[in-house]
Amino acid sequence: TEEELQRQKAIDDWLPITSSRNAKWWYSAFHNVTAMVGAGVLSLPYAMSELGWGPGVTVLVLSWIITLYTLWQMVEMHEMVPGKRFDRYHELGQYAFGEKLGLYIVVPQQLVVEIGVNIVYMVTGGKSLQKFHDTVCDDCKKIKLTFFIMIFASVHFVLSHLPNFNSISGVSLAAAVMSLSYSTIAWTASANKGVQEDVQYGYKAKSTAGTVFNFFSALGDVAFAYAGHNVVLEIQATIPSTPEKPSKGPMWKGVIVAYIVVALCYFPVALVGYWMFGNGVQDNILISLEKPKWLIATANMFVVIHVIGSYQIYAMPVFDMIETLLVKKLNFKPSRVLRFIVRNLYVAFTMFVAITFPFFGGLLGFFGGFAFAPTTYFLPCIMWLAIYKPKRFSLSWWTNWICIVLGLMLMILSPIGGLRSIIIDAKNYHFYS
Repeated sequence: TEEELQRQKAIDDWLPITSSRNAKWWYSAFHNVTAMVGAGVLSLPYAMSELGWGPGVTVLVLSWIITLYTLWQMVEMHEMVPGKRFDRYHELGQYAFGEKLGLYIVVPQQLVVEIGVNIVYMVTGGKSLQKFHDTVCDDCKKIKLTFFIMIFASVHFVLSHLPNFNSISGVSLAAAVMSLSYSTIAWTASANKGVQEDVQYGYKAKSTAGTVFNFFSALGDVAFAYAGHNVVLEIQATIPSTPEKPSKGPMWKGVIVAYIVVALCYFPVALVGYWMFGNGVQDNILISLEKPKWLIATANMFVVIHVIGSYQIYAMPVFDMIETLLVKKLNFKPSRVLRFIVRNLYVAFTMFVAITFPFFGGLLGFFGGFAFAPTTYFLPCIMWLAIYKPKRFSLSWWTNWICIVLGLMLMILSPIGGLRSIIIDAKNYHFYS
């Protein structure tokens, strides 16, 4: 009916992802950089130390190539049905696997990734604020991490009320610039420090088992570093599209720029950091660099600003899902009040979990495998095979199957390493200390 259609249109104009479609191609570039280059880049030298030179470089480069390929697939699939756009990851899933199954396959994984990232960023933001405070002011009274996480969260109680993707593009641009800045600080300061005297490149673990588990865990860290796919269709949904000028043109242009920036951030940090500090590198490269003070303080502040933007980008699809559910299924009226309550509750929830479990690094390797590997490395390939059905043993068929096999291995191996490091960390952990 006409009335029903108008109601649906009104709802779509209100929901965060479909409400404004006037983004430029460079919005896609910095949204993708912000989504992709997380603070995870700072743990890459540490991941390298657990992987070793050969495997480390291979895993980094392979991940860059595979995820660029799967990102291209998603950009292509966004509008493969003429006149329709798959604005959300799960809508594409439903088209590929069927209405019900598509939801069951995609939504839980996407939620784990997005909420997981938001919690990790609460911890990261808090820790970087704490590090900034301790660097700038040595003699100050030490303040608990809990309070810094609260301070970081307070920003999001404000920013979360920006209605949609285009309204956060300013925040996102600042974040993208910051990610390039602190990555550059990290590797140039390392290079400036020079190769350490007693540097060693062997594996740090004393036992074979330890080495193997650390290797698996490092794979999870790398998987986490390439996790921008969970928001890519949602970003593309903000770009205008006509049959003559489909949105995949500008979107792909943005993705290429973003991936060049990603390479400029990831490779120098990972390689220079490992080269200078060897297996003695900390799990956050900025901790290995104590001096010069002002530079490390600045880099930590940059991380905070970046993570603020990243948090918003990953939260937006979650807000969209919750608001869609409330308005379409439970028939709430789309209103400011509804949005205000929903978003504040969400920020409060992520803050609470972050304060309760700040040893999120291990959790990251754990979740990294379970949810990041599928949504980033092989779910797009499975959808591609399901939808386009390329000829058996053709190049496309082989490429997709290779990605699926590598992605599955990543999904099975990295949680094992992550779980072990959680167990080791949890032994000496006190709640709300």
